[in-house]
Amino acid sequence: MSEPVLDMSGIDPERDIVTRRVLQAPRHVVYKAWADPAHLAKWWGPKGFTNTFTDCELEPNGKWIFTMHAPDGADYPNESVFVKIVEHELIVWDHISGHRFRAVASFEEIDPDRTAVAYRMRFDSIDEYRKMKDFIVEKNEENFDKLEDEVKDMMAG
Repeated sequence: MSEPVLDMSGIDPERDIVTRRVLQAPRHVVYKAWADPAHLAKWWGPKGFTNTFTDCELEPNGKWIFTMHAPDGADYPNESVFVKIVEHELIVWDHISGHRFRAVASFEEIDPDRTAVAYRMRFDSIDEYRKMKDFIVEKNEENFDKLEDEVKDMMAG
């Protein structure tokens, strides 16, 4: 049995940003879009961003090191450490560079052809959360738009 997609009773409104989307794809496909670095690199980040992955070791204590390239040419180095992986259900990591937060991505099968995805970012600092919230809420939606496109491409081909 899968874990519920982010029990909302545990959400901290002073530190958490939550993004949700229902995708028209089986859970194993949606999970693969997150878990396979070849797919993840294609969609991660806001509209217009690309990525260069240095490491992406999807296992507890594995590193995820990458640079996000903005449309204006700016580069944003990122480093994270994976905390918990439950195949097809849950990916948890700590973002340890720049804005520090714990990220939780959960995947719940609604039916064989639809998957609910929830992504929570819990910031270490309330001040950092307040500074970044409005920006990140919008950019996470763009990120999920790209995820949806990648999943459609995976289903088509």
